[in-house]
Parts: sequence; structure tokens; C-alpha cells
Amino acid sequence: MKKMLYLMILVLGLVRTISAQIIPKELWGTWTIRREVPTTTISCWGEKEAKKLIGTEIEYSAQLFRWDKVTVNNPTAEKTTISAQQFHDENSGGGANDSQVTFQQLGIKEGKVVQVVIRHPPASITGATIEIPGDSVLLKDKDTITFSVCNVYFEAHRRVVRR
Repeated sequence: MKKMLYLMILVLGLVRTISAQIIPKELWGTWTIRREVPTTTISCWGEKEAKKLIGTEIEYSAQLFRWDKVTVNNPTAEKTTISAQQFHDENSGGGANDSQVTFQQLGIKEGKVVQVVIRHPPASITGATIEIPGDSVLLKDKDTITFSVCNVYFEAHRRVVRR
């Protein structure tokens, strides 16, 4: 019985280690939030809060995750693939008058995309949410990410460094 308990603890420890990785390289760099993406969601933010994000930057690397002046050092991340149906089911309500969000609304043409979720302590950006903008993103393409804060969706583009 003790051996089984030790084995379970070992396996659970390995699973946790495997899922907690550094931010994936395809996300590394600086991203500029370009626009709010229109969706049929119910949000805890108004237009005033949403507009404050436009033009701000998100930075990702192996050592940090940063939005504006909020920095998380040595973040861990989980990278998964999410289907259009799974995304809709996890981010939409069940009723006719509930929030609804789809890949189509976000301009995602593929049937599945990579999702990266960054783990961090609770933040207080506006008091309405503990999220940090860019802490859970969909990789739309190599230079475009989509994310939400308080159920308002945004699109950010990779800042290209000119040499």
C-alpha cells in the first residue's frame, strides 16, 4: 500500500512538472495591442477600460511576462491545442441571452489553434479582474495573438525589430 502511495505521489509530481513549462518560444517577443475584437460577450469592462489597452505592449520571454508596468518573473506556462467547439463551449454561456464567442468572431479560420496560459499570482489591474492582459492567448498566426480581459477580446501583433 505504501509503495502504491509513493508511486502515485511520484507520478503526480511528474505530471505537474511536465505541464509547468516556460513560455513557448513562438510567443517570445514584444506584442502591441492593436484593437478590440467585436464579439457577442457580456463583459465586466466598459469601453473606457478597454480603450486603455489599445497601444500598450505585452512582452514574453523565458524569464518574464510583462504587460505595461506589471511584470511576472520566471513565469510558467501551459501550451495546449484547443478546437473551435471546445473554445466556444468553455467561453460561452449556455442560454440564448448569454455570452457567445467563436473562432469566427475572432477571425480565426482554422479548426484548432494553440492556446498558451501563463500562471501568475492574482493581479489587480482595474479591480474588476485578477487577469493580466495576455496571460491566456490564442496564437492566431505567427505574428498575431488574441486574448480576452474581463470577457473583452483583443488582438495584438508582434513588434518587428528592423535591422
